[in-house]
Amino acid sequence: MKSRTLVIGVAALALVVFAVAAWLYPRQAPQPPSPVVGTIEEAGYVRPHSFVIGSADAPVTISEFFDPSCEACRAYYPIVKQIMDRHPDQVKLVLRYAPFHDGSDEAVKMLEAARLQDLFIPVLEALLARQPEWAVHGAPNIDLAWQIAGEAGLDVERAREDAKRPGMLGVINADLADIEALGVTQTPTFFVNGKAPASTDPQALADLVSSEVAKGQ
Repeated sequence: MKSRTLVIGVAALALVVFAVAAWLYPRQAPQPPSPVVGTIEEAGYVRPHSFVIGSADAPVTISEFFDPSCEACRAYYPIVKQIMDRHPDQVKLVLRYAPFHDGSDEAVKMLEAARLQDLFIPVLEALLARQPEWAVHGAPNIDLAWQIAGEAGLDVERAREDAKRPGMLGVINADLADIEALGVTQTPTFFVNGKAPASTDPQALADLVSSEVAKGQ
């Protein structure tokens, strides 16, 4: 009998302690759910200012972080074009700037100035074709790059003034912010619909693009 009374007493005491604790330490308010990133735009793979090659309505997006002075970017350019040619109207390329080399920020401004003259691709391809001449690491020849752009049809005098616009630096800073957020450390770095290829091998990029195209069919 005493044992039973002791058990009941302990249980009652436990309830009292629990009640006091509940009064002293009220429940924490439920936390709102973590925001879910629903699109590649929200995640930073694509920005409204980014230059797009291909159909804007294409279901598959290749986001390329590239440097105009990067030899690997130069080598990959025709490869990416070939991948896109295999999937007409299904794939678009979004170019993001990663000006890691000396002088690349000036080359980026040059490209953005060319964009204002609807000459982005001609100037980009001219700079890539003659990249070994002007993009010398540690000693880039930006004057020669301007000359090459002019030979591609750019109004250099007008473009030099456009390159001074504050918005040009804003474009670079926006892309640099996404580079940091996404952990991009080298060029070129590719994402396909926000997914990274399995390796840096071109075939890995081609396979991922084909997989994403198939999902949309």
